[in-house]
Amino acid sequence: MRRQCAGRWLLVTRLDLKTFDCPAENTWCPGCGDFAILRALKVALVDLDIGPHEALVVSGIGCGSKLPDYMTVNGFMTLHGRPLPVATGAKLANPELHVVVVNGDGDSYGIGGNHFIQTARRNPDITHIVEDNQIYGLTKGQYSPTSDKGFVTSTSPTGAIEIAFNPMVMALASGAGFIARGFAGEPKHVAELIKQGIQHHGYALIDVLQPCVTFNKVNSYEWYRDRVYHLEEEAYDPADMDAAWHKAHEWGDRIPVGVLYRSENHPAYEDEVATLNGGNPVTRLKELVRSPRPEQYEKLKARFF
Repeated sequence: MRRQCAGRWLLVTRLDLKTFDCPAENTWCPGCGDFAILRALKVALVDLDIGPHEALVVSGIGCGSKLPDYMTVNGFMTLHGRPLPVATGAKLANPELHVVVVNGDGDSYGIGGNHFIQTARRNPDITHIVEDNQIYGLTKGQYSPTSDKGFVTSTSPTGAIEIAFNPMVMALASGAGFIARGFAGEPKHVAELIKQGIQHHGYALIDVLQPCVTFNKVNSYEWYRDRVYHLEEEAYDPADMDAAWHKAHEWGDRIPVGVLYRSENHPAYEDEVATLNGGNPVTRLKELVRSPRPEQYEKLKARFF
């Protein structure tokens, strides 16, 4: 296997965490929860034996959306709030690719809010990791869709007046088949959730509570450690929709982490796209290029003209 980083081709003989390393300078603040998410994604890909050429990481705009720059993997940084439709298109173009979206709460639930709802409804086989720090970090600390009501920032000195967006409830109501929450202070647990999300056949949301050590002085590592508890340590059934609905609303003194909901009842979006019945479009295109025939060109032209 060969991998490319910073314009250099490197020979990879064994898949491990170093396979995904990249010498690009990391500009995240020391202590940022995004470091743990970056490592957790690498661990998940290695554990699932997914090489850099077999995965695509799509991101938007924001601190956490820089993640594809900091690992050796196929990466695509899109417009603000648009990674989910781009990722859906990539999955349709090459269903064999493991497509992962990584973006922040503002990018996903704010400007990309409608894409979030429609993607959960369509159920493409992509894994969506949201770095939820409850603030806009890249633009210097404005409150975000997931900031609690009353949250004080430089642009809201009297406190945010909107109620917080609840991604767990919205994903459940929109038809998502895999909904999980993690905490960046527990990277091993986050890696396990990402692995389960990738293995799930359909849209998988993994909302990661990610402290912003620079601008969010309320939702700190200590604040979360005093509140998070693990669903897998209780008698909890993630297939129970009613139980999931109750847990999705739980926030404050106790915050559940783990898989809130899992269902395999809905086929993935690409499974029902008729044009994919003929096989992977990338494979079909390669075959056409390798052995071109006049009749193949005519069929290809007929599809588009």
